Amino acid sequence: MSAGGFHVHGPHDHELEHAGAHGDGDSAHTSTESGRRSMTSQIAVCTAVIATVGAIFAYMGGLTQANAGLYKNNAGMKKTEASNQWNYFQSKSTKQALAEFARDTSPDDRRQGWQAKVSRYEQEKAEILLVAQKLEVEATDWDQKSEVQMHQHHRWAQATTALQVSIALAAMALLTRKKWLEWGMLAVAGVGLVVGALAALHI
Repeated sequence: MSAGGFHVHGPHDHELEHAGAHGDGDSAHTSTESGRRSMTSQIAVCTAVIATVGAIFAYMGGLTQANAGLYKNNAGMKKTEASNQWNYFQSKSTKQALAEFARDTSPDDRRQGWQAKVSRYEQEKAEILLVAQKLEVEATDWDQKSEVQMHQHHRWAQATTALQVSIALAAMALLTRKKWLEWGMLAVAGVGLVVGALAALHI
């Protein structure tokens, strides 16, 4: 270094000077600090990963809940349509009964006309019956899909909750430096990931 120049100490220079001045005792202290920093870094990385996965789980939970509501609404619409068809069927049945009564009480020359109406009502009823039954099947199908989505929603919610608890344990581990809290964080996160996998597999 030339005269009149200056030297800026970096953090590593201070660490080396500190270690040289205080000997092995300070080396142990440095080792402890390094271990703490390592633990902090590990927990920070794990927390970031857990938070990211938790955000995905939360999104899936919201999506499945929305789907469940949509499917339940579709089921309600199909049930209403089926009910309308059954009312229509009942109306045709009433008309058919009146036509049959008129046929049975009319003179012979008019019975054929009433019989034609009876036959027409019978055919219309058969067509309406098929439509009503089809709508009921569709309503049941939408109900089942809604239940599946709600089951998935509950799974995603459970997984998200487990990951949130895991993040809370991570914060406690950072504050207290307790190793068992770090293991607890990893264990609860593992439970959350397993539940999330079950949700993804529709189990």
